[in-house]
Amino acid sequence: MANIDWTKLTFSYTKTNTILKTTFKNGAWTPVESLTDDNINLSSYAGALHYAIECFEGLKAFRGKDGQIRLFRPEENAKRLQRSAKFLGIEAPSIEMFVDMCKQVVKENIDFLPPYEVSGASLYLRPTLIGTNPQLGVQSSKESTFLMLCSPVGAYVGGALDAVDVVIARNYDRAAPNGSGAFKVGGNYACSLYSLNLAHELGYKAVLYLDPATRTYIDEFNSSNFFAIKGNTYITPKSDSILPSITNMTLEAVAAHLGMEVERRPVHTDELSTFDEVGECGTAVVITPVHKLVDKPFLESDEETVYTYGDGQCGPKSLKLYNYIKGIQRGEIEDVFGWNVFVD
Repeated sequence: MANIDWTKLTFSYTKTNTILKTTFKNGAWTPVESLTDDNINLSSYAGALHYAIECFEGLKAFRGKDGQIRLFRPEENAKRLQRSAKFLGIEAPSIEMFVDMCKQVVKENIDFLPPYEVSGASLYLRPTLIGTNPQLGVQSSKESTFLMLCSPVGAYVGGALDAVDVVIARNYDRAAPNGSGAFKVGGNYACSLYSLNLAHELGYKAVLYLDPATRTYIDEFNSSNFFAIKGNTYITPKSDSILPSITNMTLEAVAAHLGMEVERRPVHTDELSTFDEVGECGTAVVITPVHKLVDKPFLESDEETVYTYGDGQCGPKSLKLYNYIKGIQRGEIEDVFGWNVFVD
């Protein structure tokens, strides 16, 4: 096992043993290469560099209580990557190829998979698909390179289940109506960086964006979906400009399984004062509870409305959902949904 203090891991890059690479050209994928160098050769005219022809995924591998290694719902990541690739007009790997490469990269980097005893740590996988053939004109790339990367990580924001303060950016959007918001493409994240940097300067951990058409309904955070708890109901926005979060889908299923009502619908900003709990959800965090949500007419304004949820700790309903999902991922709770894929 790698010489790492697993308890001090952050969500950041760590060099591992290998990355995997394959390229689609001339109508077929090349044999998968295992590379010890994280750097790849890339044409300076590649479509990924000039026209953001790039999409990616994020998922995790865990050591279980029983010693087995689990990938959590990798088939869903494969399907989402295929949807993103279709939007960009480039070739994506099959579901079988995607999952096989996930397993292979975990095996080759097993020394970097954190021990079961460190509950907040995991091996994060970053499947990445880029357009790589040289081009000048604006068009989809004929050649695409698929990379399977991994790095050991800890919590994405603060510590596991640390409540955070966030801000609504009413004068900024992360995606356009009927645009790329529902796909996991790098451009969506680039569009959030300016407002996110401003928010960080103001002391907020994340930015919550509204629907880009009317700016009256909640969309999602800069890197994760939004959810709220009201009574015994799990509520999450329905919008064509939101990335379909696999974690959010998982939370909806678990909430229903545990006897909660589930609503995926447009969520007006007027409802913010009515919620008992609010949080972010995504692969990197599972759940990050929100303590204070600050609404400003524009991000640089001193005028604000503050909504406070709980006492700075994770709310009871959110905590129950979090513990159930983590229990499945770590082999502590029976996986009645069949979500885990074992790495032999």
